[in-house]
Amino acid sequence: MGQKTHPFGFRVGITETHKSRWYAPKALFAELLVEDYKIRKFLDRRLNRTPPFAAVADMVIERTREELTVILKTARPGLVIGPKGVEIEKLQRDIQAITGRKVAVKIVEIRNPDCNAWLLAESISEQLKKRANYRRLLKQRCEGAMQNGAKGVRIRVSGRLGGAEMSRVFATRLGSIPLSTLQANVDYASIHCRTTYGVLGIKVWIYKGMFEDGVDEIESSAAGGRARARGRR
Repeated sequence: MGQKTHPFGFRVGITETHKSRWYAPKALFAELLVEDYKIRKFLDRRLNRTPPFAAVADMVIERTREELTVILKTARPGLVIGPKGVEIEKLQRDIQAITGRKVAVKIVEIRNPDCNAWLLAESISEQLKKRANYRRLLKQRCEGAMQNGAKGVRIRVSGRLGGAEMSRVFATRLGSIPLSTLQANVDYASIHCRTTYGVLGIKVWIYKGMFEDGVDEIESSAAGGRARARGRR
């Protein structure tokens, strides 16, 4: 029997905080949950699947009684904000139209995109769609992440690799990935790559060090709303 668990879900409440931060009574909970899902889908389609391709890797939604705050973590903040803030104002108006609430959008820059699991998975996906050699590609991405400060990287690709008749799994790994250690800061992403010969699955694990060594630079930002949950000693 498999003993696998999601690295982020495993750490929520211990060393990670939730990505939707709000409280609601039982009667409102389902409505707000669906609203969060619609916001995330809309932003992903608007910013990642169509131009300007702003590389938004994560979204945090916070709610108060009066206001809804969306925190976007992106490697290209200039494309989200636009000239003189035009794009971000459009984004706020569109989210207000979906939710009917007062909306504020905040931007947090990802300073090291090579060590972000979602951005790494997306870049691999784009190369695989162009029929790049998957063995060389995965090796290059692993080495690039290690050179940019990661302490361990694992990438796993499955499906009709290289357009082969039979699907198979190919994985590569550098450094250590302590998945069972709750104090380990492990970034994880899983995405689908839709190619002309079928759908490939891409999973990326990046180990950045221990939470005890310091708060993650993105989470410690003032726009992050609050500091990361303190780990157990």
